[in-house]
Amino acid sequence: MAVSAEYKEFVTEQLEPLGPVRIRNMFGGAGVYLDDLMFGLIAGETLFFKVDERNRADYEAEDSGPFIYEPPSGKTIAMSYYELPERLYDEPDELTDWARKALDAALAAKAAKPVPRKDRSPRKKAARPGK
Repeated sequence: MAVSAEYKEFVTEQLEPLGPVRIRNMFGGAGVYLDDLMFGLIAGETLFFKVDERNRADYEAEDSGPFIYEPPSGKTIAMSYYELPERLYDEPDELTDWARKALDAALAAKAAKPVPRKDRSPRKKAARPGK
């Protein structure tokens, strides 16, 4: 489901205290970025923030659940993005706090990813002509 330009603008305005938030289209929805770090996603007209063990309880206390992805295989996948409680749109300071926690979760997830290593397997030397 596509995300309307009006909703993208609304989300950008709500998150303005964080800095230059960008929204990029992806897979029928949109990713919410600060710098090059994705900390939120939009599906339809619904905003989801990144969660981890530090902020998941906040969402659960609000009866807010995860974004569920249903690939063609039929297996449903609960992602680590939870729906932002609607009441926060009327509480800009609290919304900004939740967004900062989502940024922290995204930074932690990025730091936990292994750094790709270069292949260090021994290479065979090419045979020299005449030997």
